[in-house]
Amino acid sequence: MHTLQHLVTSYGYVAVFVLMALESACIPIPSEVTMPVGGFLASSAGASAASIGQLNLVVVGLMGVLGNLAGSFVAYAVGATGGRALVLRFGRYVRLNEHHLRRAEEWFARRGEGTVFWSRLLPVVRTFISLPAGVGRMKLGRFSLYTALGCLPWSFGLAVGGYYLGSNWEKLAKNIELVSFGVAGLVVAGIVVLVVRSRRRAAA
Repeated sequence: MHTLQHLVTSYGYVAVFVLMALESACIPIPSEVTMPVGGFLASSAGASAASIGQLNLVVVGLMGVLGNLAGSFVAYAVGATGGRALVLRFGRYVRLNEHHLRRAEEWFARRGEGTVFWSRLLPVVRTFISLPAGVGRMKLGRFSLYTALGCLPWSFGLAVGGYYLGSNWEKLAKNIELVSFGVAGLVVAGIVVLVVRSRRRAAA
């Protein structure tokens, strides 16, 4: 945790992008540490902690999304070209085991392509979901869209949390399951509001 904090405080946006990319490329680097630290460094209280100066909260969130998207393409390509056997053969080098892969596969099989979106809001599964999507040769355009949309609330939610919690950003990491349910709840509420508004406009 302290190593990740040091990387983000030293390299700012670049560190956020790279660490989030590695997470989505199936290397279990916790985004619940990376993004809150980035959000904290965007606050006035955290500006003095960053050796490169105060960060911008919106840019921090975008770097998180873009990093996740880039890493997801890598994992998708591995799944699409090498399949399950390749993942299991070399996965141990990045602490990926068959249990992780099977859990992601079960999610993908039960919930279909939409799980690429929803799984981005859940710890562990979000790190590995791109592999079964690649193995299943999910259409790349749809995969990209669902990945980006799913990463938006997660990355920005954690960054905003770090921004407002300040030096107490570690509370997010310690309560990440509650955070994930909270973010998912906000997403569902947002979707419901959009659906209701669109139906009202159509009926008017």
